[in-house]
Amino acid sequence: MKLLIVDDHSVICLGVRLQLAHYPQVEVIGEAGDGQEAIIRARELQPDIVLMDIDMPHKNGLAATQELRRDMPKIKVVVFSVEENVDLVLCVIQAGAQGFVLKGSPIKEILCALETVHSGGTYFSDEVARTAMNKLVNGHGVKSSVSPLTRREREVLILIADGLSNKEIAAQLNVEPRTIETHRERMMRKLDIHTVAGLTRYAIGQGLVVLTRSP
Repeated sequence: MKLLIVDDHSVICLGVRLQLAHYPQVEVIGEAGDGQEAIIRARELQPDIVLMDIDMPHKNGLAATQELRRDMPKIKVVVFSVEENVDLVLCVIQAGAQGFVLKGSPIKEILCALETVHSGGTYFSDEVARTAMNKLVNGHGVKSSVSPLTRREREVLILIADGLSNKEIAAQLNVEPRTIETHRERMMRKLDIHTVAGLTRYAIGQGLVVLTRSP
Protein backbone atom coordinates (compact mmCIF):
# COMPACT_ATOMS: atom_id res chain seq x y z
CA MET A 1 0.00 0.00 0.00
CA LYS A 2 1.14 3.55 -0.76
CA LEU A 3 1.16 5.76 2.34
CA LEU A 4 1.29 9.54 2.84
CA ILE A 5 2.26 10.65 6.38
CA VAL A 6 0.88 13.99 7.58
CA ASP A 7 2.23 15.58 10.77
CA ASP A 8 3.61 19.01 11.59
CA HIS A 9 6.45 17.43 13.58
CA SER A 10 9.06 16.18 11.13
CA VAL A 11 10.63 13.92 13.75
CA ILE A 12 7.34 11.98 14.01
CA CYS A 13 7.14 11.60 10.24
CA LEU A 14 10.72 10.35 10.18
CA GLY A 15 10.15 7.94 13.05
CA VAL A 16 7.09 6.38 11.47
CA ARG A 17 8.82 6.18 8.08
CA LEU A 18 11.88 4.44 9.55
CA GLN A 19 9.81 1.93 11.51
CA LEU A 20 7.57 1.10 8.55
CA ALA A 21 10.64 0.58 6.36
CA HIS A 22 10.92 -2.90 7.90
CA TYR A 23 7.56 -3.90 6.40
CA PRO A 24 7.60 -4.40 2.62
CA GLN A 25 3.81 -4.27 2.35
CA VAL A 26 3.94 -0.50 3.02
CA GLU A 27 5.62 2.11 0.83
CA VAL A 28 5.84 5.61 2.29
CA ILE A 29 5.58 7.79 -0.81
CA GLY A 30 5.55 11.21 0.82
CA GLU A 31 5.08 13.46 3.82
CA ALA A 32 3.19 16.69 4.54
CA GLY A 33 3.51 19.15 7.41
CA ASP A 34 -0.04 20.52 7.57
CA GLY A 35 -3.56 19.87 6.32
CA GLN A 36 -3.32 22.13 3.29
CA GLU A 37 -0.08 20.52 2.13
CA ALA A 38 -1.71 17.13 2.70
CA ILE A 39 -4.40 17.96 0.13
CA ILE A 40 -1.80 19.09 -2.40
CA ARG A 41 0.45 16.07 -1.87
CA ALA A 42 -2.48 13.66 -2.01
CA ARG A 43 -3.51 15.04 -5.40
CA GLU A 44 0.06 14.71 -6.67
CA LEU A 45 0.92 11.30 -5.25
CA GLN A 46 -2.47 9.51 -5.07
CA PRO A 47 -1.69 7.42 -1.97
CA ASP A 48 -3.87 4.52 -0.92
CA ILE A 49 -3.93 5.74 2.69
CA VAL A 50 -3.12 8.96 4.54
CA LEU A 51 -1.89 8.72 8.14
CA MET A 52 -3.28 12.04 9.42
CA ASP A 53 -2.43 14.10 12.50
CA ILE A 54 -5.22 16.30 13.89
CA ASP A 55 -3.75 19.44 15.46
CA MET A 56 -1.83 21.19 12.67
CA PRO A 57 -1.48 24.73 11.27
CA HIS A 58 -3.16 26.13 8.13
CA LYS A 59 -5.77 23.36 7.95
CA ASN A 60 -6.39 20.93 10.80
CA GLY A 61 -6.56 17.19 10.28
CA LEU A 62 -10.34 16.97 10.56
CA ALA A 63 -10.90 19.60 7.87
CA ALA A 64 -8.24 18.00 5.66
CA THR A 65 -9.78 14.56 6.13
CA GLN A 66 -13.22 15.81 5.18
CA GLU A 67 -11.86 17.49 2.03
CA LEU A 68 -9.85 14.41 1.06
CA ARG A 69 -12.81 12.08 1.49
CA ARG A 70 -15.08 14.42 -0.46
CA ASP A 71 -12.76 15.15 -3.39
CA MET A 72 -10.65 11.97 -3.49
CA PRO A 73 -12.89 9.24 -2.02
CA LYS A 74 -10.59 6.41 -3.11
CA ILE A 75 -7.97 7.67 -0.65
CA LYS A 76 -8.55 6.33 2.86
CA VAL A 77 -7.58 8.09 6.09
CA VAL A 78 -6.28 6.77 9.39
CA VAL A 79 -6.13 9.47 12.07
CA PHE A 80 -2.96 9.52 14.19
CA SER A 81 -3.33 11.55 17.39
CA VAL A 82 -2.27 11.89 21.03
CA GLU A 83 -5.83 12.75 22.07
CA GLU A 84 -8.50 10.21 22.92
CA ASN A 85 -12.07 11.10 23.84
CA VAL A 86 -15.57 10.46 22.62
CA ASP A 87 -15.97 13.85 20.91
CA LEU A 88 -12.84 13.41 18.85
CA VAL A 89 -13.75 9.86 17.86
CA LEU A 90 -17.17 11.02 16.65
CA CYS A 91 -15.60 13.93 14.77
CA VAL A 92 -13.14 11.58 13.10
CA ILE A 93 -15.94 9.29 11.97
CA GLN A 94 -18.05 12.22 10.74
CA ALA A 95 -15.10 13.58 8.78
CA GLY A 96 -14.88 10.26 6.92
CA ALA A 97 -11.78 8.64 8.43
CA GLN A 98 -11.77 4.84 8.56
CA GLY A 99 -9.32 4.45 11.44
CA PHE A 100 -7.85 6.02 14.57
CA VAL A 101 -4.61 5.05 16.30
CA LEU A 102 -2.85 6.79 19.15
CA LYS A 103 0.61 8.23 18.81
CA GLY A 104 2.87 6.08 20.89
CA SER A 105 1.13 2.90 19.77
CA PRO A 106 3.48 0.04 18.85
CA ILE A 107 4.40 0.06 15.19
CA LYS A 108 2.68 -3.32 14.77
CA GLU A 109 -0.62 -1.74 15.83
CA ILE A 110 -0.16 1.12 13.40
CA LEU A 111 0.61 -1.42 10.68
CA CYS A 112 -2.49 -3.42 11.67
CA ALA A 113 -4.63 -0.28 11.37
CA LEU A 114 -3.23 0.49 7.93
CA GLU A 115 -3.71 -3.05 6.67
CA THR A 116 -7.24 -3.27 8.05
CA VAL A 117 -8.30 0.00 6.47
CA HIS A 118 -6.53 -0.82 3.21
CA SER A 119 -8.52 -4.05 2.98
CA GLY A 120 -11.80 -2.20 3.40
CA GLY A 121 -12.31 -2.40 7.16
CA THR A 122 -12.22 0.12 9.99
CA TYR A 123 -9.80 0.23 12.91
CA PHE A 124 -9.93 2.05 16.24
CA SER A 125 -7.31 1.51 18.96
CA ASP A 126 -8.59 -0.39 21.98
CA GLU A 127 -7.82 2.59 24.23
CA VAL A 128 -9.79 4.93 21.98
CA ALA A 129 -12.80 2.63 21.75
CA ARG A 130 -12.75 2.00 25.51
CA THR A 131 -12.58 5.71 26.36
CA ALA A 132 -15.40 6.55 23.96
CA MET A 133 -17.60 3.76 25.28
CA ASN A 134 -16.99 4.69 28.93
CA LYS A 135 -17.88 8.33 28.33
CA LEU A 136 -20.98 7.45 26.34
CA VAL A 137 -22.17 4.95 28.95
CA ASN A 138 -21.57 7.41 31.79
CA GLY A 139 -23.35 10.21 29.97
CA HIS A 140 -20.38 12.53 29.57
CA GLY A 141 -19.86 14.85 26.67
CA VAL A 142 -23.38 16.29 26.70
CA LYS A 143 -23.28 19.73 25.18
CA SER A 144 -24.10 22.75 27.30
CA SER A 145 -27.01 24.97 26.38
CA VAL A 146 -25.08 28.07 27.51
CA SER A 147 -21.95 29.19 25.70
CA PRO A 148 -19.40 31.41 27.50
CA LEU A 149 -18.29 32.84 24.14
CA THR A 150 -19.28 36.16 22.61
CA ARG A 151 -20.93 36.33 19.19
CA ARG A 152 -17.66 37.33 17.52
CA GLU A 153 -15.77 34.56 19.32
CA ARG A 154 -18.32 32.04 18.06
CA GLU A 155 -17.84 33.36 14.52
CA VAL A 156 -14.07 32.94 14.82
CA LEU A 157 -14.51 29.49 16.37
CA ILE A 158 -16.64 28.30 13.43
CA LEU A 159 -13.97 29.42 10.97
CA ILE A 160 -11.21 27.77 13.03
CA ALA A 161 -13.21 24.54 12.99
CA ASP A 162 -13.52 24.88 9.21
CA GLY A 163 -9.73 24.74 9.02
CA LEU A 164 -8.97 28.39 8.22
CA SER A 165 -5.76 30.05 9.39
CA ASN A 166 -5.66 33.26 11.43
CA LYS A 167 -4.78 35.21 8.30
CA GLU A 168 -7.65 33.68 6.30
CA ILE A 169 -10.14 34.33 9.11
CA ALA A 170 -8.92 37.94 9.43
CA ALA A 171 -9.43 38.50 5.71
CA GLN A 172 -12.92 37.03 5.80
CA LEU A 173 -13.96 39.12 8.83
CA ASN A 174 -12.09 42.21 7.61
CA VAL A 175 -9.92 42.58 10.72
CA GLU A 176 -6.22 42.32 11.53
CA PRO A 177 -4.68 38.83 12.07
CA ARG A 178 -3.61 39.91 15.56
CA THR A 179 -7.29 40.45 16.44
CA ILE A 180 -8.02 36.84 15.51
CA GLU A 181 -5.06 35.66 17.59
CA THR A 182 -6.50 37.57 20.56
CA HIS A 183 -9.94 35.98 20.07
CA ARG A 184 -8.31 32.54 19.85
CA GLU A 185 -6.31 33.09 23.05
CA ARG A 186 -9.40 34.30 24.94
CA MET A 187 -11.46 31.32 23.79
CA MET A 188 -8.78 28.89 24.88
CA ARG A 189 -8.63 30.52 28.33
CA LYS A 190 -12.42 30.60 28.73
CA LEU A 191 -12.91 27.01 27.62
CA ASP A 192 -9.69 25.62 29.11
CA ILE A 193 -8.93 24.19 25.67
CA HIS A 194 -5.42 24.56 24.33
CA THR A 195 -5.38 23.00 20.85
CA VAL A 196 -7.12 23.63 17.54
CA ALA A 197 -8.42 20.06 17.61
CA GLY A 198 -9.98 20.75 21.01
CA LEU A 199 -11.64 23.94 19.75
CA THR A 200 -12.96 22.04 16.75
CA ARG A 201 -14.46 19.33 18.96
CA TYR A 202 -16.09 22.00 21.13
CA ALA A 203 -17.61 23.70 18.08
CA ILE A 204 -19.07 20.43 16.86
CA GLY A 205 -20.28 19.47 20.32
CA GLN A 206 -22.08 22.82 20.62
CA GLY A 207 -23.72 22.36 17.22
CA LEU A 208 -21.86 25.34 15.73
CA VAL A 209 -20.28 23.17 13.05
CA VAL A 210 -21.66 20.05 11.39
CA LEU A 211 -19.33 17.74 9.45
CA THR A 212 -21.14 16.15 6.54
CA ARG A 213 -20.10 12.82 5.08
CA SER A 214 -19.71 12.61 1.32
CA PRO A 215 -22.07 10.11 -0.35
